[in-house]
Amino acid sequence: MERVNPADPVDPVDPVRPAGPVGPADPVPPPVGGVLWTVAGDIRALLMLPAALTMQVAHPAIGAGVDAHSVFRTDPWGRGERSLRSLQLWIYGGEEAAREGRRLRELHRTIQGTDAHGRRYHALTPAYYSWVHATGFPVYTWGLRLLARPLTEAQERQLYAEWLQVGRILGIHDRDMPPTIEEFWPYYREVLAEELEATVVVRELLDPDQPVPAPDRGPLPLRLALRLLWPVLHRPFLRLRAFLTVGLMPPDAREAIGLEWTDAQERTLRRFARVVRMVVPVLPERLRYLPLARKAREAARRAKR
Repeated sequence: MERVNPADPVDPVDPVRPAGPVGPADPVPPPVGGVLWTVAGDIRALLMLPAALTMQVAHPAIGAGVDAHSVFRTDPWGRGERSLRSLQLWIYGGEEAAREGRRLRELHRTIQGTDAHGRRYHALTPAYYSWVHATGFPVYTWGLRLLARPLTEAQERQLYAEWLQVGRILGIHDRDMPPTIEEFWPYYREVLAEELEATVVVRELLDPDQPVPAPDRGPLPLRLALRLLWPVLHRPFLRLRAFLTVGLMPPDAREAIGLEWTDAQERTLRRFARVVRMVVPVLPERLRYLPLARKAREAARRAKR
């Protein structure tokens, strides 16, 4: 795996290769009506995201970067809100998607250090930056199987092609991601086998006794109520979050990180998933879809008139 010398000049897209000219056109988001368009703005995606995040920080280099540079401990709700908005912009942001991709690369330019094994890392090293993005694909395929319905082979191929397109928005070179599904799964299994572990950040994210401040987003009455009730709700909320994080993680990733999962937990998850599959499809659009997705869907309908 390539290493980064922090004293070397850093290309904002690819820190271990010399900077070069950028293509004349910005990459565009995945197509309207595609698989990602359909699933990424659905509220069920919120349940899947913690599993992808945990797979990311199970990589020692990424975990070390988050441990040292993220505000996930001091501002978890703000960080979550910003991350969710960023992800939604990649898919529903139109021209703003490419600007968001450039903003993220610039944000990560200075993130570097040493991981728990004494290895140097830089956030934009292709192997690390690509893994952060790659985790979304297996989490979506597994989570949809549980919370919605399994993708057909054609839909899975389309989802992967669209995920590669999102990678281009983020500045990931085609040479740094497997170009086909057939090549993705061996790459994925290799990372699981050789890189992932229960890092400090993984253990914190799954610890129900970690100090987490009361939610500070949403309407004022809700925030005040949660602040009053948080001493009672804090631990049950973290237990539920840990349960869904591990349960909605692909089983092979769960095993690679060394996370315990029992048959009883699996049965509970399956019951929960059945309820989600029944309830979410009948919700009105304003409750089923996240704000940016809802606006994009409304704009798409107006464009067809």
